[in-house]
Amino acid sequence: MTPSQSISLYQLLANHKLFNKTINFDLKRIKLVLKKLNHPERKLNNVINILGSSGKFTTLHSLKCFIEHNNQTATAFISPSIKTISERFWMGDRYLTNKEIRYSIKIIEKLKIPLTIFEVLTVIFILNASKQDVAYNLVESGALFAKDSTNVFNFPRAQVIVNINKQHLNFLDKNKKTLDEVIYQKVGFLSNFTNIYVGKQTPYVLNKIKDNLKNNKSKIYYPNYWKLVKINNQSFYQDSNHKIRLNNKNIRSKGLLENLCHAIRIALDLKIEKKVIKKAIPKISFEGRFQYINKGKIKTKLHKNEKIMLDGAHAEADAINMSDYLKKIKEPKYAIWAMMKNKEPDLFIKQFKGIFKKIITTPIENEKNCMSARELKSIAKKNHFNVEIANNFDEAIKSKCGNDIDLSEYTDKDYWNYGYKTDDKQRNINNRYYDIRLTPKDESVFKKLWLRSYIKDLSEIVSNIRKVTNNTKQVYLLIINKLKENDSYLNRDLKTPKT
Repeated sequence: MTPSQSISLYQLLANHKLFNKTINFDLKRIKLVLKKLNHPERKLNNVINILGSSGKFTTLHSLKCFIEHNNQTATAFISPSIKTISERFWMGDRYLTNKEIRYSIKIIEKLKIPLTIFEVLTVIFILNASKQDVAYNLVESGALFAKDSTNVFNFPRAQVIVNINKQHLNFLDKNKKTLDEVIYQKVGFLSNFTNIYVGKQTPYVLNKIKDNLKNNKSKIYYPNYWKLVKINNQSFYQDSNHKIRLNNKNIRSKGLLENLCHAIRIALDLKIEKKVIKKAIPKISFEGRFQYINKGKIKTKLHKNEKIMLDGAHAEADAINMSDYLKKIKEPKYAIWAMMKNKEPDLFIKQFKGIFKKIITTPIENEKNCMSARELKSIAKKNHFNVEIANNFDEAIKSKCGNDIDLSEYTDKDYWNYGYKTDDKQRNINNRYYDIRLTPKDESVFKKLWLRSYIKDLSEIVSNIRKVTNNTKQVYLLIINKLKENDSYLNRDLKTPKT
């Protein structure tokens, strides 16, 4: 299914008279629908609910990989999707097709029961998963769990609690918009007589989870059952009986590694052998989580040595994990920032102080419930970031990120800084001005030099610099030769700009 087809399906649901109900948490609607459909949810065996604030997808995906490497199959309900709506519905060996999704929608609309879009998506999954012969059914919850549409399975095999933080406050009553209430809504209504796996939490959250589960009759595994350890710069899962190397270069943050460990703990309890887990770990990748884009249209828009990383982080805890990773990268970094409404952008963006040279804010295309670029710019400005606005992602890539390019992004161990800016009033390429700052290693030749002028023959220099890969020396000589041709520039009384 193409992205355009995906959008049309979202629009179909968003504009549907029955399926545009304002979000309010009530299990009566979906239970009535499932009853009229002859209870397909009861046909799903070994349901594993995955709930919390941050880490649901990565924990689910890791567990799914372990199951599949154990020569078993699993369905998965994932929220949200990245590219197409079909990505929400994994049926053991494939995603649902566009045709299957539309057919399921027709079945549901015949019941003439008003639903939210998420409730419709949940029913689509249950309808199709009930027809599959699989070992496990992995179900990612929505915002909260107490009255979430995924909380309709009477006897789940396990319920997994990932990191809980201060999200989804907008779904709570005005007088209950607190972290304590978020914790209660997520864990206070878990099933009894199942297995509950609690992931890594802050001490405060963990204590509150324990308070909410003190009367639960399930077997509860708290995160002290296992730990993430580092030995000689290598990461390991460790518990009293197992030690497993986390041999995966694509999983880059502590938070993601902890989610992987959490999934390992569950997989071991599902009797998946250690050797199977070790074999699966290198093959796990999380799309949209610290993901470097190495191919496709986006990559073609970048300079050869530029890198772009995609991440769907939207919470303070996610931002902390990402900033910890980015601090280790020495190259100059730029951010293209878009965000949905009802998040906490201020808490999010302030975690990146001192990391980005520039932030470019942009709306999310084809998404009504996103923050505007101007709103995000205001928040970034308030937190003292250098920030600009772009109308869309392509504009941000083309005309914003490249405006302040540091040559150190393209060369190793050099001292060159190069950048250009386009005069909006003069679109002719000959009316561009170029800023070139040189600080060579050999200070006896040059200490500092600043050129600012509308010089046509410097466009050739700029063109060559843009093509540079690793040959710093060649660029140095090229610029020196050009300056020799125009030695009048050297006699100018030019001031060195503030760094």
